[in-house]
Amino acid sequence: MRCPVVTGQYVETMKKIYNTVLTIAGSDSGGGAGIQADIKAISAMGCYAASAITAITVQNTLGVQAVHPVPLDILRGQIDAVLSDIGADAVKIGMLHSSEVVILVAEMIEKYGITNVVLDPVMVSTSGHRLIEEDAVEVIKSRLLPLARVITPNVPEAEILAGCKIAGEDEFEAIARRLSDNGNVSVLMKAGHLSGDYLVDYFYNAEDDTITRLQSKRVQTKNTHGTGCTLSSAFAAALAKGEGLTMAATSAKSYIEQAIISGAAYEIGGGHGPVNHFWNMQMPVQS
Repeated sequence: MRCPVVTGQYVETMKKIYNTVLTIAGSDSGGGAGIQADIKAISAMGCYAASAITAITVQNTLGVQAVHPVPLDILRGQIDAVLSDIGADAVKIGMLHSSEVVILVAEMIEKYGITNVVLDPVMVSTSGHRLIEEDAVEVIKSRLLPLARVITPNVPEAEILAGCKIAGEDEFEAIARRLSDNGNVSVLMKAGHLSGDYLVDYFYNAEDDTITRLQSKRVQTKNTHGTGCTLSSAFAAALAKGEGLTMAATSAKSYIEQAIISGAAYEIGGGHGPVNHFWNMQMPVQS
């Protein structure tokens, strides 16, 4: 590395480039899910996180009390400001509460030609609060899903998108292929809502037509708030760093598994607490 050169007020050195991820999602005042969880996960995975907030939610570990949409022109301005200046190696999309918001986000993805898009189809909160209007589901399927490289539905979300009930893990591969838009979109089917000692997520890589089973032992903990947001953000960060699809899915699964294990030791709030996004920093546990 060359020696620093002082130029005016700045020290010139060899320039480094961040791997950047833009997250487009709702804000969680409790800090465990949404934009807050996304920024933590993206940062912990070694990337630079930028954000565009779609809605402000009033929530904590006990649930969602209210949702306040951000005006469309402000949302558009946020996305434009980030992509026109900073750019993004990947975009993670989370809570989009209305069809108007879905269309706007799709237009911006098309405008900037973003191809590394991870879509987490957030529809219902952990506490059961519906976070999306009914007509927005069809617009997501027709307008936004075809622009995604990966979607990461849990079982309830996959049931809404596929229009059928899912009885168990043995149906995951068929459902993943069904949601893949004729093999154009890869699908990570998350098993967290199923019972059993082990969680087996299924990743359908549409780009090479392969299925990978990602297994982990179930952790007995109530601290599971924001796991979906965290996993999809970790996936986007891995893609931003240049990992291939299946490797990125494996990296994201490993990250969220350790975040859940580490987060189980903490007590915060009276309901579903968050995972420990910075588990790799060995944060001490207070007794």
